[in-house]
Amino acid sequence: MESTTFTASLIIQMISNLVGGLCIFLLGMKYLSDGIQAVAGDRMRKMISMVTDNRIAAMGTGLFVTSIIQSSSVTTVMLVGLVNAGLMTLQQSIGVILGADIGTTITAWIVAIKITKYGLIITGIAGLFYMFGKHERTRFVAMLIMGLGMVFFGILLMEYGVEPLRNHEDFIALFSSFTPKTLWGVIKCVFIGALVTATIQSSSATVAITITLARAGVIDFDTSVALVLGQNIGTTITAFLASLGTSMRARRVAYAHILIKVFAVMLTIPFFFPYLKLLGFIISGSAEIATKIALAHTIFNVLLVMAFLPFTHLLNNLLHVLFKDKLANEIPVLTKLDKRLQETPVVAIEQSRCEVLRMGEVVGSMLVQLREIVTENGNSKKEKINTLFSQEELLDRMQEEITVFLTQLLSGGLISTLAKEAQEQLRRSDEYESVSDYVIMILKLHLRLQNAKLSFDEEEMKDILELHAAVQDYYKLVFEAHKNRKTNILITAKPRAEAITHLFRRMRSRHLSKLSNTQVDPLICTLFPDVLAGYRRIKDHLLNVAEADAEESKELSSYVLIGPDATA
Repeated sequence: MESTTFTASLIIQMISNLVGGLCIFLLGMKYLSDGIQAVAGDRMRKMISMVTDNRIAAMGTGLFVTSIIQSSSVTTVMLVGLVNAGLMTLQQSIGVILGADIGTTITAWIVAIKITKYGLIITGIAGLFYMFGKHERTRFVAMLIMGLGMVFFGILLMEYGVEPLRNHEDFIALFSSFTPKTLWGVIKCVFIGALVTATIQSSSATVAITITLARAGVIDFDTSVALVLGQNIGTTITAFLASLGTSMRARRVAYAHILIKVFAVMLTIPFFFPYLKLLGFIISGSAEIATKIALAHTIFNVLLVMAFLPFTHLLNNLLHVLFKDKLANEIPVLTKLDKRLQETPVVAIEQSRCEVLRMGEVVGSMLVQLREIVTENGNSKKEKINTLFSQEELLDRMQEEITVFLTQLLSGGLISTLAKEAQEQLRRSDEYESVSDYVIMILKLHLRLQNAKLSFDEEEMKDILELHAAVQDYYKLVFEAHKNRKTNILITAKPRAEAITHLFRRMRSRHLSKLSNTQVDPLICTLFPDVLAGYRRIKDHLLNVAEADAEESKELSSYVLIGPDATA
């Protein structure tokens, strides 16, 4: 066999093909992931929100989501964020991780498809549809096809890059020292696979490199299998890095991923040679080597899932024993938003929605406490007043964090449906925060009257409590619609809002008539209408929340800014 002589130009060409091909491959994987997320994102979001303690359902979710995202690392980072946010338990996440382990093997099958020579033309044709397509869905379908073409083209470039190495004696001699002929050789291959994957932080890329080297004849099938075992360990580094600085419950997700992979690989190493015989029995000898590697990768992860799936509860308990909570060292978070989830916008939108709903729940609590404060006396009243002020400050800060989170998400570029939902969430958070401002305004008016040692008479208090009850019932109607995604809420909400406006006007008119016949303290003359107006403004902002939930929000956007009766 004639040895290849490496000239400077050949080395530059090889490096260009290898590095350029790898970058195009990774970019293609991103386009493929983004395109599929845009097309199938709603289904993915529904599956994630439906994850329960049922291990089979959790595994199915992990398989589906990772098949879309094309990265078990991103899935696990997403799980770190969800568990850190309290939206998922550790046991649920373990089931999703196991499904992700199978889902990530689809990348190897994509790489194994022997149509790399068509990668550039696929990219070109899809690129034309992406640039000139008029419909958004068409453009995103074109994006995923373009990403697939870039994956194939990147692999082709890497194949060109490694081609000269197959005849270079020194390089072949170097690689021969890493062949799994002995148990020590297996360990070295596993270590190299883990190290390279941890450095690149993409098992998809290192599996692609492994298949490329195997196709070029630089490494054999046995070496490829050992390298892929190591790559399964190296892929856990991304989730581990993402878990740094999070709560212990979130770090346990990364530890679970590491523990599952390391234990499975360590269990396989002593039985590596019987494992190769098992693969030889399952895989046809006439199959192309890339297909063999993809199948070996899939078989390992399927066996891994079969071994661990029945024991997810035991693994959950073990992780809680090994990694105990350190409450004293953990900083309590204000919101459960986690920027790690911005890699998967459909999940990030669902997370921010939960936080906006939490704002709505706090608003409901504030309305309940306001009524208790104005109707009760005693030592508990001061404590409730302090709580109400604290909740208003909480909502101010929550709105700020939600705004930062969603504006960052919007700046990354979203499909129109997700962008619209993000904008509506921004609007709802602003409306809920405004409601809290008016609750505090009403409270301050009552405290001002109290400090002046005055009080509303029985008729005035009856009006205030009647209006409060009407507004509180209206809040419940609007919030339940928001929570349950009832888009036809305006059919009910608008008439109810008009009824509250009519009640407000009737009470205000009665108060003005009273001033003509009865002498009333000037402070009460001023504060009573202000209290009524405060409730009217709360109703206005709640109506805006209902608008954001309605399908007709575009047509009705000009109807209300702060309420249809703003000049009342």
